[in-house]
Amino acid sequence: MTEAGRISFDPLLGWPVLWALLAVVAICFAAYLRWRGAAWLTRLAAFTVLAAALSNPAYVREEREPLPSVAALIIDRSESMSFGERTAIADRALDAFRESMDADASLELRLLESDPNADGTDLVAALEGLMADVPRDRIAGSILVTDGQVHDVPEDLSPLAALGPVHAVITGDPDSGDRRITLVQSPDFGIVGENAPFIVRVDDPAADTAAVSISVNGGLPQRITVQTGTDTPMPIEIERRGDNIVVVETPPGEQELTLANNRTAATLSGVRDRLRVLLITGKPNAAGRVWRDLLKSDPSVDLVHFTILRPPFKQDITPLEEMALIAFPTDELFEEKLDEFDLIIFDQYERRTVITMSYLANMARYVADGGALLIAAGEDFAGPASLANTPLAGVLPALPTNTIEVGKFTPELSDTGRRHTVTEALDGRSWGGWVRYIGATAEAGDVLMTAENGDPLLVVDRVGEGRVAQLLSGQIWLWARGHDGGGPFAELIRRMVHWLMKEPELEERQLRLEAQGDTVRATLRTLSDNAPPLTIETPDGTTMEPAWQAVGPGEFAAEAPIDRLGLFRARSGGLEAVTLNGPVNPKEYAALEATPDVLTPLAERTGGGIYEVDSPSDSLPDIRRVGRSAGAEGTNWLGLRERGAYAVRSSTSLPLLPGILAMALIVALLMLAWRREGR
Repeated sequence: MTEAGRISFDPLLGWPVLWALLAVVAICFAAYLRWRGAAWLTRLAAFTVLAAALSNPAYVREEREPLPSVAALIIDRSESMSFGERTAIADRALDAFRESMDADASLELRLLESDPNADGTDLVAALEGLMADVPRDRIAGSILVTDGQVHDVPEDLSPLAALGPVHAVITGDPDSGDRRITLVQSPDFGIVGENAPFIVRVDDPAADTAAVSISVNGGLPQRITVQTGTDTPMPIEIERRGDNIVVVETPPGEQELTLANNRTAATLSGVRDRLRVLLITGKPNAAGRVWRDLLKSDPSVDLVHFTILRPPFKQDITPLEEMALIAFPTDELFEEKLDEFDLIIFDQYERRTVITMSYLANMARYVADGGALLIAAGEDFAGPASLANTPLAGVLPALPTNTIEVGKFTPELSDTGRRHTVTEALDGRSWGGWVRYIGATAEAGDVLMTAENGDPLLVVDRVGEGRVAQLLSGQIWLWARGHDGGGPFAELIRRMVHWLMKEPELEERQLRLEAQGDTVRATLRTLSDNAPPLTIETPDGTTMEPAWQAVGPGEFAAEAPIDRLGLFRARSGGLEAVTLNGPVNPKEYAALEATPDVLTPLAERTGGGIYEVDSPSDSLPDIRRVGRSAGAEGTNWLGLRERGAYAVRSSTSLPLLPGILAMALIVALLMLAWRREGR
């Protein structure tokens, strides 16, 4: 406890009334002077005594208890602090500063360590929150121990002046460089088959150019060379509907703090504009209308339906003036614009000279280059005019045995069909019977549906970049008409077409990877009973090998703990998947160099200093208690203010101008004024 005295004023009428009264008195006194009053000095003395009496002066004696000043110490624990010796420097600074502050009884320490899992280093917000309940006259200052990469320093620093002085201890070697890659622009969605406008940037202080590789959905990477420090446009074709994972990488540079920011990724949602379908009906049949009605019912489908009514060599007595005036554009459809179609369907087609062998060869190349082909075989598929006797035979997964099986039977799912994404949802349903199918031998692909004796009915296969589905019966239309109870005609065709279109949710062999907070989960779908080994690559290049757990027929799952933001990559049996934990361009990896540049304006505005510590063996600045000026005058100390705050525990008050004494003085002075004026 300490004792101190002071003079206090407690106006009897309140300050506003007192000042108003004094203003009126001043006006009157000015008028008195204007009229040349003789006792102006005596009246001024009387008015002064009156004002002093109304202000109620008193001498106050207090017992004061000193209050400690409050200082903030904030330690940066963000991911960027894990590189080099920054964490060791921060730990040493924490111990040294805490020991020094704890030894000073007049100083209260408030300590905070930032969240290591946050996206970004928000030390200014942490400082404001830490000192929010501290009276401003007790704040001694703040110390930030960080690598300098702080992401929430505002442009207007004036509100932070009361928290100063703010000192920054910069950890790490300022000469250490790092190469990093950033997606400057990455659209959220785009049209399938079109290019999305990506913009990439590579920053590397030690190189003028850098190689960049881009892969989509785990495919073969495309490699280009870019200028460092500049934005480079990079159009990327959208491969499929749904999520497309775009991974952009650059190899290690001459200087590297981490490889985690040499790779980034973005998820691009593909949207189909319209599905262009070419339906070729070999001859008028009951299934033709069903196919047409199904495809035309979908507004997203552009359908071109080509029905062969008669072969060119057939004699017809119809007069020429009653025939079509425009020839069917076979060259345009089957050669010039064939690649513009997303799907080709042959419905009970019999080889005729309308579609020549060269056209069929074009279709085989179309499939191998990424096209989709669906064949609904009729009776002619078992004869000499079969598509199996054309260039298309090279892409067909099943070849006919030249037999036609007749008799009622109910289609069944094969063991593979119960697992395949095209047909697994149809398992367990009641189906109507068919009466005819084409005998065939499955040469490749997967048999999904069979007759009761095991003969294949539905076979699917991947051919080159494309896909083929073969339905070895022309009687699926019976399901659409409800014959014998009907069956899942529309659903089966829809799922088959979506598989042919490479929709990701219908991939029968797929590996998925998903980041869920502090866990990464991998799921595998396969047609096999066993799962190949799984490896997961983390953002810093290390690998994990979690074990698969069976969750269903052909379905496996695995989980592993993670503690980092960035891109994770999984591989299993030739399949690859990636996922991004956190944002596309994490702030923590945007810049990793230790730098004072970000915090220098804050330190200057608040009267603090910047101190660079390159290694744990370097000396740390001493802490000194200073007065009004707290800026560091040297390189070996930093100042925290001695604010001198206190709490009053008791006080006594002695009036300096009691009312009786004031009244006597005022009366005496006014009498002297009247006497002076009477003369």
